[in-house]
Amino acid sequence: MSATPSRRIRVVTTLLALLALSACTAGPTFHARRITTTPLPTPSAPTPSASPSPTAKPTPGSLAWYVSQVPTFPPAPPPQPVPLPATGSAPFWHRLPTEQPVAFITIDDGGLARPPAVIDFIREAHIPVTMFLNSPAAQEHTDYFRQIEAAGGVVENHTITHTSLSGRSYEFQKQEICGAADRLETLFGKRPTLFRPPFGNRDASTLRAAHDCGMKAVFHWSETVHEGKVRYQTPEKVVRPGDVLLMHFRPALMDDLLGALKAIHRAGLTPALLEDYLPLT
Repeated sequence: MSATPSRRIRVVTTLLALLALSACTAGPTFHARRITTTPLPTPSAPTPSASPSPTAKPTPGSLAWYVSQVPTFPPAPPPQPVPLPATGSAPFWHRLPTEQPVAFITIDDGGLARPPAVIDFIREAHIPVTMFLNSPAAQEHTDYFRQIEAAGGVVENHTITHTSLSGRSYEFQKQEICGAADRLETLFGKRPTLFRPPFGNRDASTLRAAHDCGMKAVFHWSETVHEGKVRYQTPEKVVRPGDVLLMHFRPALMDDLLGALKAIHRAGLTPALLEDYLPLT
């Protein structure tokens, strides 16, 4: 009888030990499942936006670059028109006889080259220009010159055939000047009032014919500009008040315009429109 309870006690003890062992192994298995559960993603912090890049500089040679190179000028003073001599001949001037702090940009011919960007450059930089055109070039490329006119330019007279006038008959010279004026008036709706003789060559018949064709004045020039370089006609090498700068419709006209503007600025002057300084009648 005494042996039976002992065996029962051992059996019970063994069962309790097995249950304890089973409990110990079950706990870690349940715990392992929990740590392998994929956690919910947490929102990522917002990425700071990149700071704006500085404005890129214009590419050299582009229209924006040319405009960025134009100096800042003071406003031109109110024009004081220059009186014209009361004679039967038009006056001949290398420079406009004025002491106002202004200078004048003029462009000749029109048949050789017409850089397209010149139109926008004149418009965006507000460059006052006087165009002395040969009438055949004006007729062939009317739209181009009309766009410059719309941007603030003025069309004036440079003969029909670009022939040297000095020494030719009065009748020949009058036909060259009046014939060109007639054609330019038809093309642009306004008759020219200023004249530049080809190569600057003139004589007394030139000035008389110009007057008889309605030209107020005949202009030579004070400086020339070619490929961006200003060539002075005086030893001082400075643009003076009233000076007239000459360039041509050539491939480097953008550089010529910019070179003229910089030379005028260095002299403390402001570019102005030649026609504004001559009497209206």
